[in-house]
Amino acid sequence: MKLFDSELRLMELIWANAGCTAKALSLLAGESIGWNKNTTYTVLKKLVDKGAVARIEPGFHCQPLIERDQVAKEETDGLISKLFGGSRRAFFASFLQQEKLSPRELDELREMIDRYEE
Repeated sequence: MKLFDSELRLMELIWANAGCTAKALSLLAGESIGWNKNTTYTVLKKLVDKGAVARIEPGFHCQPLIERDQVAKEETDGLISKLFGGSRRAFFASFLQQEKLSPRELDELREMIDRYEE
């Protein structure tokens, strides 16, 4: 499922406030994103139509139907496919060339790789 940036921003609020009403979401989006009620409801309708959010009545309560980890994996897979021909090695090599990592961050990456190999 492809989510656009605006949908991801609203999903962050929904994941953090699962089960809250659309009205409460519009207030949260107003405070944290600067959106008005109409913008929030428009994006929310798109998420409901895509099957990412369940609209539970009465009261238009919003329940996420997709997990943050699932979205992160799909977004990452799409990026790697589009920019690196599907090669995770090329992605990782590019990341390491572009980013200055601290010794601590490098140690943490090595530990993750070691755990993955086990």
